[in-house]
Amino acid sequence: MREYMENGQGLQSYPHRQHTRPVQIGGVCIGGGAPVAIQSMTNTRTEDVAATVAQIHGLEQAGCEIIRCTVPTPEAARALKEIKKEIRIPLVADIHFDYRMAIAAMENGADKIRINPGNIGSADKVKAVVDVARERNIPIRVGVNSGSLEKPLLEKYGGVTARGIVESALDKVHIIEDLGYDNLVISIKSSDVLMCVEAHEILAQQTNYPLHVGITESGTVQSGNIKSAVGLGILLHQGIGDTIRVSLTGDPVEEVRSAKLILRTLGLRQGGIEVVSCPTCGRTRIDLIGLATQVERLAADYPLDIKVAVMGCVVNGPGEAREADIGIAGGDGEGLLIKKGEIVRKMSEGELLEALKYELDHWRQ
Repeated sequence: MREYMENGQGLQSYPHRQHTRPVQIGGVCIGGGAPVAIQSMTNTRTEDVAATVAQIHGLEQAGCEIIRCTVPTPEAARALKEIKKEIRIPLVADIHFDYRMAIAAMENGADKIRINPGNIGSADKVKAVVDVARERNIPIRVGVNSGSLEKPLLEKYGGVTARGIVESALDKVHIIEDLGYDNLVISIKSSDVLMCVEAHEILAQQTNYPLHVGITESGTVQSGNIKSAVGLGILLHQGIGDTIRVSLTGDPVEEVRSAKLILRTLGLRQGGIEVVSCPTCGRTRIDLIGLATQVERLAADYPLDIKVAVMGCVVNGPGEAREADIGIAGGDGEGLLIKKGEIVRKMSEGELLEALKYELDHWRQ
C-alpha cells in the first residue's frame, strides 16, 4: 500500500489522486487532486422526464454530485434536454450498442458519455462519436466490465482476470487516443471484489486518466454495502479513484448515503452527521435498535459536521456518549442527554428522540 502525505487541511493526500489529470464534467472537476465525487444512476425510464427529474432531485438532496441516465432510445436522448433544465448536477449519458444514441445525447446536453468502444460498432461509428465529443469538449468515460471481456483475452489469460480487464480497457482507450482525443475517464468493474481491486491497482500504474471506481453488481443494500465498503475502502486508501458509485440493488439514494459514509470514514470527506451506536447486549433496557435507526434517519436531514452517539448501556454508555458532540445514553426505560461531554438532563425513553431533535435544530457549530 502506498505511503500517504498530510495536506494542508489534515486530510490524507495520495500520489495517484494528485497526479491524475483533471477532467471537467459540467460544473464538477474530477482528477488532479479534486475531491472524490459521488455518482449514482437513475432507475427510472429516462423518457419519463418528470419521474427522472424527481429521482434526481432526491439524489441531489442526499449528496449526489454526478448523475448517470441510460439512453437506449431517441426519445431518451431528447429527454435529456428537458431533464438538464431541472437539475443542478452534471448528467452522464450511458450508451450501449448504438453510436447514434451517444451523438444524440451529446447534442441534447449530456455533460459526459459512457461508452464501450468495443460494442458500439465499426471504427467509423466510433470516430463519429469522438468527433462530436471533440467539437463539444465532452468527456468520454470508457467503461469495461469483467462480463464483457473479449474472447481473445479470455483465451490469453485463461478466463476473466484482472490483467485481462485492464488490457481490454486500455485497448479501448487507445482506440480513442488514436483518433486524437484524450478527454477521457476510465471505468473497469467486476463483481469479484478482490479481482476488481487488483485490476485497479494495475491500471493506476499504467495511466493518469481519472478513474471511476465501483464494485458492479454487488447485490442488495446489505451485501452490496459490505462488498463496496471493502473494495472501495482498499482502493481509496491507496489513492485510487476519482469518482465512485456504490452499486446497490435498491433505492439509488442508499448508494449516495453509503458513498458519503465510506468517504467520511476514510477521512476523504467532511460534513454530515456521523452517528455511532453501541451493539446491544443483555444490559440494554431500552429499544436501542429502534432508537438508533430513528436517529440515523433523523440525522440525514442535517448538514452538520458533528458526531452523535446513541448508547444503550448504563455501564459504558455515558462515557462513550461524552466522546461525541452530543449523545443519548439509555438506562432502564429512561436515558440521559449528553452534550459536549456534560449531562444536560435525564428523561424518559420516549422523550429521548425529541430532545435530540431539538438540540440538532438549535445546534451552533
